[in-house]
Amino acid sequence: MHILRPMVTWGWCPILITAVAIIGHANEWPMWVLATAMVIILIIGLMVAITRAGEREVERASMRLKQLAGYFTRRFTGDSALSIFVVIRSLLTSDNARVWGWARECEAAQRIFNTWCDGFIDRVESDLRTRRFGVYLRTYQSELWQINNHYFEFIEQFYEVAQSVEIPQETKDQYNRLVVEYNAFIQNFRENAAELRRVARTEIEPPSVKLAKELPGRQPAPPPEEETKPPGPPRPPRLPHERGHIA
Repeated sequence: MHILRPMVTWGWCPILITAVAIIGHANEWPMWVLATAMVIILIIGLMVAITRAGEREVERASMRLKQLAGYFTRRFTGDSALSIFVVIRSLLTSDNARVWGWARECEAAQRIFNTWCDGFIDRVESDLRTRRFGVYLRTYQSELWQINNHYFEFIEQFYEVAQSVEIPQETKDQYNRLVVEYNAFIQNFRENAAELRRVARTEIEPPSVKLAKELPGRQPAPPPEEETKPPGPPRPPRLPHERGHIA
């Protein structure tokens, strides 16, 4: 049964063409009738094969979108060390009142954002189990795009704060590690958006997903100055036989 199922699914076209050829030959059909029937069956088979190939591409792109959604919520939200909210939380020790107040507001926003992401990934996994993910493909892609855009706003705000006030080097390093991995995710998200736009005609354009900016790293230490030695006494001129000349 397991062997017959793929044969019937993928090999029905040649099987049907062979059956029509045998029946036509046995009943002595005119050649043009037999050829017409076989061409029609072949065209229908090609159309079905093209449709199934497109469905497989959409399915692969959909699974990739699901993986990206899970990766985003796992790596960049919650209490992950690469979460922008965890990076911002380190500024609660700042002596700058405005920076401290902004960090407190972001801490409150984190709880709302994490609830949104948890609900999103729960709905994605539920629809995958019930095989309804493909039905809501455009909705889930649009929602992941919105989640990422809101997340990117916090990254931009932190970058502006870090450019205007002095922050600890450890916080800068933690932010830069986040940017490296976040930009790798964004590149994958762009590629998936381009693929879905091609195979499923979705509306999200890859350039609308923006890359984060990295903060300047530590300034390299200046090279040690070489000690200048006082010039020694002048050497006496070398004689001709000492210069290697042949007399």
